[in-house]
Order: sequence, then structure tokens, then C-alpha cells
Amino acid sequence: MQLSIRVDPDAPHSLQQQLFDTIRRLILDGRLRPGSAMPGSRAFSEQLGVSRNTVLLVYERLIAEGYLQTRPAVGTFVNRSLPEQSLCLPRNPVFASPEPTARAPRFRSPRVPIRAQAVVNPNRHRLAIDFWVGRPDPHTFPTKAWRRRLLHHLSIGGQPLTEYGDPSGLSALRRAIADYLGPARGINTGPERIVIVAGIQQALNIAARLLVHDGATVVLECPCYQGAAYVFEHHGAHLRPVPVDEHGLMSERLPATPVSLAYVTPSHQYPLGGTLSLERRIRLLEWAEETGAYIVEDDYDSDFRHAGSPLTAVAGLDPQGGVIYLGTFSKSIGAGLRLGYMVLPEELVEPARTLKALLDNGNPWLDQAVLADFIASGSYDRHLRRIRQLYRRRRDCLVESLRAHFGAVRLSGLEGGMHAVWHLPTEYPSAPELQALALEAGVGVYALDGGGAIDFDRTNYRERTLLLGYSSLSETEIREGVARLARAFNGPNQLRTGMVGDHPSAAA
Repeated sequence: MQLSIRVDPDAPHSLQQQLFDTIRRLILDGRLRPGSAMPGSRAFSEQLGVSRNTVLLVYERLIAEGYLQTRPAVGTFVNRSLPEQSLCLPRNPVFASPEPTARAPRFRSPRVPIRAQAVVNPNRHRLAIDFWVGRPDPHTFPTKAWRRRLLHHLSIGGQPLTEYGDPSGLSALRRAIADYLGPARGINTGPERIVIVAGIQQALNIAARLLVHDGATVVLECPCYQGAAYVFEHHGAHLRPVPVDEHGLMSERLPATPVSLAYVTPSHQYPLGGTLSLERRIRLLEWAEETGAYIVEDDYDSDFRHAGSPLTAVAGLDPQGGVIYLGTFSKSIGAGLRLGYMVLPEELVEPARTLKALLDNGNPWLDQAVLADFIASGSYDRHLRRIRQLYRRRRDCLVESLRAHFGAVRLSGLEGGMHAVWHLPTEYPSAPELQALALEAGVGVYALDGGGAIDFDRTNYRERTLLLGYSSLSETEIREGVARLARAFNGPNQLRTGMVGDHPSAAA
């Protein structure tokens, strides 16, 4: 360990005295904590540019006065029991901290808002059962396969672990992703158009830096993902919400005025869960061609399709190269990996690569190498097949439990993804009120704001919609959680007698 210490050969005090006073002050101020190891005398003297004898004499004096102690054949350490008198010694005026003086404030409020989306549940420690949205089951992480590949790459890593790599990402991983996207999402791309990112949130920031300037118009779904809206808002965009229905973005409501980009979630609209129809996908592409807008397609959980075959991604239908496709492994493997990717139009590849280098010089090599092997070997496909079946059973369990306790509930978003959307009858309390009631019962269910969504105050979804993630809960937990919800919702004066189950509606 190196200590942040300097000595001045031109100061009136000797080097030995300066060093003694500085170390003592670090100990008394708590910056060198009891039990901390001190640097070896040889390395310390080289760091300071003084003789080793000077350091040894200072250490001897600090030991003699009770600030340091030695352990034979181990080293020198800060004494765990400091001398009583040292706590009352006056400060040396030469090294005393200066009196505080008035200064200009360093922090100034940003000229554009900075808001954070709901990613971590602040109430998670209060919950017995948490229907948090978009969270994989930690028990499904492929630990054995990951460990085997991790140890292999550690054993052969060497140079890649000690050098910077391509900011675009490991070529083997980009190639594996390109090979996967062809059959899975209908996107014909090569690795040269792919940039590896730290999840979709970083991809959104790169897209915003490339395409959004003060006053530029950005089309968003309404409601939509908070994290996207807040990024574009922070970059000075004029946000233009366009409503959605059960078939996704209402393409007939797209504006005819110039637009920088449109952010969409066509495979599983977030938060309501609709799938954008083929007709609307084609109309969206036509609109983008007419207005000169780029489309940012966020395919955050398209790996989970529970009914029918997935539609070709918008990027796979795009003959003009105007779609920026975003994918992530946060939902299929785990958010802790912080790995996602962008598939970019050719003209944006190099600018995005340059921005990625400015941001972080690329993602860590080791996790990329492991993931590349995991995909290329076919293990990723097998992993997806297994957890798709698991999540489909949990979806079915949630639907059955809600119907058993609440009757003909109206649900959407069931064809895919990791969460269901419950559209509340008008006679029920509002979604925020039910979220609060459930919290008191130790259960987490979420209105739009709590579930990382935003409706721009233009719809009634905030008041009448609950989000329930099911992917991270066992079937036993799902049943118990819904039973607790029923008890909480039917508490004194919460719901009218006989109301539950009296409202027929279509369960999507």
C-alpha cells in the first residue's frame, strides 16, 4: 500500500520531523485505522525519495510513542490501542488544517433534469413475496457451465486480461450474437455492425449522444420505460408521447413533423405487454423513411415468447438501415453481468464505437469471452428453452391464482415476457393505493411509477394498472402472494362486500 504523503526538502522542519508529524496526524484523524499495515521501509523510502534510514528512524519513534507496533516476520502496523495522551496533544501549527473560509459553491444545478429510473426496489427488505418486474430467477443462473468456462479462460487469459480490447467488444462475442440473431430475430447482420454495451441503459445513452440535441423531437410510447424517457429528457429532447393499445404503438398517431428518433418496444411493449402487429411494424418503417427518423428498437425480453412464434424484429424488416436494435442478457442470464449489445446502421457504427471508447474503453474481457463460448456452444439455446418452460408455468400459476381470488380479472402482456399487467376495475382502489396496501401485507405489486414506467400524465394507466412480475417467484410463492393480496384488498372498508369477482372482463 502507498500512503498519500509528501515531504518538502526545502521546508524549515527536517524530513524526519515532517514524516513523523504527518503519519501521526493520519492516525489521529482516523485515515490510518488501527490495525492498518504500514508500507515496508524500503518501498516507502523509494516512494518519498528519502533515505531508508529516515523512514526507519521515524518508524522507531512512532513505535516508541505507541502509535505503531511491529510483528516479527510480519510487518509494522498501526497500534490498536493508541496512547491516551496522544488524543490530547495540540496540533502542530505547521501541519494543522487551515481554518474554513468562505468559498464559492462547487455544485450548480444541471440545466436539464436528471432523474433515475426504478431499477432496485427500495422496499425489498420489507417484503416476504415480491412481484418485482423483469427479474430473472437467481436459481436459473447457469452456474456450472459458467464456472467451467470462466476457469478455462482464466487459465489461458494472460494478454487479454492485461491489455485494452476493441471498444466495440470481443469479436468472438459479436460473431456469436450475429449468428444468433439471424434465426431468432430475423436480423441479417455481421459482427462489424454490433457494439457490446453494459446493458440497454448504456445503449440508450449512446443513441442519445449520437442523435439527440437540444430541442430535437423524440417519439416515445405512452406509457413507456422510465429509463428511456429520462435519458432523452436529460439530453434536451422534446418528448412526443404516442399512445399504445393492445397491439402496441398506434402507428396512425405518429407525428408528420421532423423527428430525430422513435423509441419502441415492439416485441413486448413496456409496460403494458402488447406485441406490435406486422402491419404496424411496416407502417412504422414507412413513417421513419418519410420523416428521416431513426428507430430505436428495445428488445429487452424477446427471448421469452409463451404463445406462438415471435414476429420478425423491426430491424429484420428494415430495408433502409434506419433501425438501431438493442438487446440484452440482463433478463435471460442476469443483470449483474452488465452485458448487452447494439446492432447499428453502417453509418453509425464508427461514431458509436468512438463514444463507447470515450465512456469506458469497452466491457471487461473475461465475461465477454465466457458469454461468447456459452452462446456458440449451444448452451445459451438450451438455457433459454429450460427457463421459457419454467416462466410459462409461473405465468399460468399467476393467472390461475388471480382468477381464483379476484374473479374475471382483465390481464394483458401474457403472450411473452416476464410480467403480467392487471387492469383494475373502476370500483377498486387506485393502483398506488393497492401497492401501498400490499406493502403493508409484505407483498410487492407495482403501479406504473413503482414498476419503472411513465405515462406522461396523458392516460389513466397510472391509476388503474398494476404490474406483477412472476419470473423470480416459485409457484408456491405466487399462490401465497396472491392470497395475501386478496386478504389485504378485502380488509375493512377496502373493497365493498361481494365486489371481488363481480366484474367480468376479458383475460388477454
